[in-house]
This record gives sequence, C-alpha cells and structure tokens, in this order.
Amino acid sequence: MNIIVAVDKNWAIGYKNKLLVSIPADMKFFRETTSEKVVVMGRKTLESFPNGLPLKNRTNIVLTSNPNYKVKDAIVVNTMDELLKELEKYSKEDIFVIGGETIYRQLLPYCKKAYITKIDHAYQADTYFPNLDNLEEWEMTQVGEEQTCFDLEYVFSIYEKKEAENK
Repeated sequence: MNIIVAVDKNWAIGYKNKLLVSIPADMKFFRETTSEKVVVMGRKTLESFPNGLPLKNRTNIVLTSNPNYKVKDAIVVNTMDELLKELEKYSKEDIFVIGGETIYRQLLPYCKKAYITKIDHAYQADTYFPNLDNLEEWEMTQVGEEQTCFDLEYVFSIYEKKEAENK
C-alpha cells in the first residue's frame, strides 16, 4: 500500500478541512499517480472534494464510523477490519491512502511507500502527517529537484519502509 500527501515544513497537511495550499504541479502529480488506482480516505476528506464527490477514474473507498453513510460511486466501509478485507481485492501497489490525518495514522503501518510533496513553508494548520524523518522504520529513498510555484519552494520525495530484519 502507498500513501500520497503534501506536507509543510512542520508536516502539517490541512486547516479547517482544506489543503494548506494548492500547487498545480502537485495536483497534477496526484492525479497522474492515483488515476486508475484505488484511493482510500476518510469521510471528511471526501467531503472536502468539489461537491463532495468521489474522484473520477479511481476506485474510491471511504472509511467512516457512520453506518448510515452512503456515497454514489464510492465503497463505504465502517471498520478497519472491513477496510482491510475490502483492500484484499486489489493489488497492494495500486492502493493509495489519501487522507486525512486519522486515516493516514491508522494505515501508515500497512504502507510500504510514501509519496511526499514537501513544501518549504510553515502554515497555520490543525491536521498533521506523522514526521517520517523521525520514524526509524522509514527512509527517504528519492528526492526530486527543488521546484518553485510563485514564491513557494517544494520537492517531490519518496519514502520507503525499511525491511524489518530477521522477520
């Protein structure tokens, strides 16, 4: 399983159920990386999309504790067990966890690769992604050239979970 997220220099990801910033190249990278794939998200993430609709050209899976929650063109599950069972139907390489904070934290242990857009700016935020630089089991394996959008500098990076020794 994979994770894809844009973080600021404090690993913040959102404020008041909105992204901190919209960088066109990051949005394009997200679209291209997740297109024709499975995206896993929480209810609030889904509701933050335009018109609260699932993403096109993807299998959308929403994890919510609300048993009455229904969304057209999305698979809704209510427990982690239900989610993991549903995900067994898909290739692990094709699954992308896309937020929010609670979902990222719940599914990070199941992920092998994280696509992180690191933005060199600190925003006002109320939601955060775990700082992979501080987690021993994760290492940055790729970092792209620094890019600029207006006055914002950012890099695309990839973190991979280290193989546990003597497993």
